[in-house]
Amino acid sequence: MKNAIAVTGMGMITAIGNDVAQNYHSLLQKQHGIKPLQHISGKHQHHTLVGEVSLTNEALIEKLGTEVPDYCSRTSLLAAIAAKEAMSQAGITAAADMPIVLGTSVAGMDIFEQHFPHLQQTGTLIQRRDVGDSSAILAKILGSNGYVTAISTACSSAANAIGFGARLLRSGRADRVLVGGSDALSKFTINGFDSLMLLSDQLNRPFDSNRKGLNLGEGAGFLVLESTRSLKNTKKPILGYLNAFSNANDAFHQTSTSDNGEGAYLAMQEALKMAELIPSEIDYINAHGTATENNDRTEATAIQRLFNDTIPPFSSTKSYTGHTLGASAGIEAIYALLAIQHQLAFANLRFENTMEQPALPPLAEHQRMEIRHVLSNSFGFGGNCSSLIFSHA
Repeated sequence: MKNAIAVTGMGMITAIGNDVAQNYHSLLQKQHGIKPLQHISGKHQHHTLVGEVSLTNEALIEKLGTEVPDYCSRTSLLAAIAAKEAMSQAGITAAADMPIVLGTSVAGMDIFEQHFPHLQQTGTLIQRRDVGDSSAILAKILGSNGYVTAISTACSSAANAIGFGARLLRSGRADRVLVGGSDALSKFTINGFDSLMLLSDQLNRPFDSNRKGLNLGEGAGFLVLESTRSLKNTKKPILGYLNAFSNANDAFHQTSTSDNGEGAYLAMQEALKMAELIPSEIDYINAHGTATENNDRTEATAIQRLFNDTIPPFSSTKSYTGHTLGASAGIEAIYALLAIQHQLAFANLRFENTMEQPALPPLAEHQRMEIRHVLSNSFGFGGNCSSLIFSHA
């Protein structure tokens, strides 16, 4: 792991917990957080199943314990909660000039939606709703005056944010970075996926032959990454290593993946190459696993292509949280690190019947095992496929 990057802090908030400890407890107890939508009015309220963070915006602000801009979106609030926890664990009291890289899919759409019905009447211009503004607001809340940027590549956003932060470290432009992803539920997101006929009216069941679609979710997951050279003379605990990061695109379709899973295959292959690992050295895969017909079939195909007869245990933790879009890779990066720390591969909830072509069953139960290397997959619309490999400290 000559090029490995140390993880010194983790922070998260999801439908199954308001911090890392609560999330791990829920995973351990097989407690999912998918329930009927509560916080967003409209035809989907009390009806559509989602992985919703239980705290209101007001409660999130109270939990933060600091002032936030009036125009602060839920996406930025969730990001700030997770980022502050990660910084605290890493022993960082102030962001100062530490680079911040945020991955997000819909950014501040929840704020825009509050004003959209009145735009035609008033002609009011809505500002500060773009992707970059979400990272700027996060930096303002954290008191950062350093390099700040945002990445939006659909569901692989946070994975690419983590990879970009790692590049900043490897290039010597920074000694430590704050990286991750955040996305809040919005009418735009829910109606969009509904129009694509990808939402399930039941609890999602990734990699099951009877899967009907995904449940959307919201949340945030952040890591503090530090270069090993900057930690040589410190005793700071290392939680694990980011051993590899990769991105590929098969340019097949706007919302579907190719039948042979080419983009996923290339992303995983490149990650293994960067980590200087062979397929048999991967102990567990945290799969993208959205529970849609197309994704699960093509991801399983790509896994089979790459691993052949050495397919490691795999599961989708979206069965707990729902699909958190641009935040998913940040959240699942932490689940990958928790799997390594606790030597536990997590169960794929609600799995009963193996898919056909390929017939690869995920873990139906938690599995205690030796875990040294975890592959975490995140595949987005437009064919934007990313894979991360985390390794033991």
